Amino acid sequence: MSSIKRFVDIIISSFSLIILSPLLLITGIIIKVTMPGPLFFRQQRVGMHQKLFDILKFRSMKVDRSAEESFDFDKDEQRITTFGRLIRRLKIDELPQLLNVLKGDMSVVGPRPTIEQQVAEYDDHQRRRLDVKPGMTGLAQVNGNAHLTWEERIEYDIEYVDNHSLKLDVLILLKTVLIVLFGEGNFKKTERKVSKG
Repeated sequence: MSSIKRFVDIIISSFSLIILSPLLLITGIIIKVTMPGPLFFRQQRVGMHQKLFDILKFRSMKVDRSAEESFDFDKDEQRITTFGRLIRRLKIDELPQLLNVLKGDMSVVGPRPTIEQQVAEYDDHQRRRLDVKPGMTGLAQVNGNAHLTWEERIEYDIEYVDNHSLKLDVLILLKTVLIVLFGEGNFKKTERKVSKG
């Protein structure tokens, strides 16, 4: 399964980078014109088996080193730009992660990668979400995402770890496309019992 999934990741990320190159170029130009600072937002995240890597995103907020280094999310609303809000809504800011997928640090589908500070607080049950490569989208992202509690997100991630397959990946990708097109608010989370491990 892992070798097939890796092959599919390479095909999807390579093909997507080629097809989406005009959109990536236009996005990059607009960001450079409207927002001083780096084109990309880079942040160290924890991947499979706690391997650290730098995740890539198009920058959607004004540079504030102290806020970024201290993970001060309270300033996000002040920092985000109008164009940044748009590319977040359409998930365009996440597209540079196709390079992370091509490199092998991420998969197209899997639990979203988190920061070391969060991983340090995991118990043994929660740490199981690190048994697979992190993804650009995942089971939690198509079942409520921002409307979920952190505990619920982790449970969806572990559910994915226990049941992942190419069929499930395809279903998650299809639902991700629908969410991008019609918005997260039109897709309520599926009722489920949260396991306590």
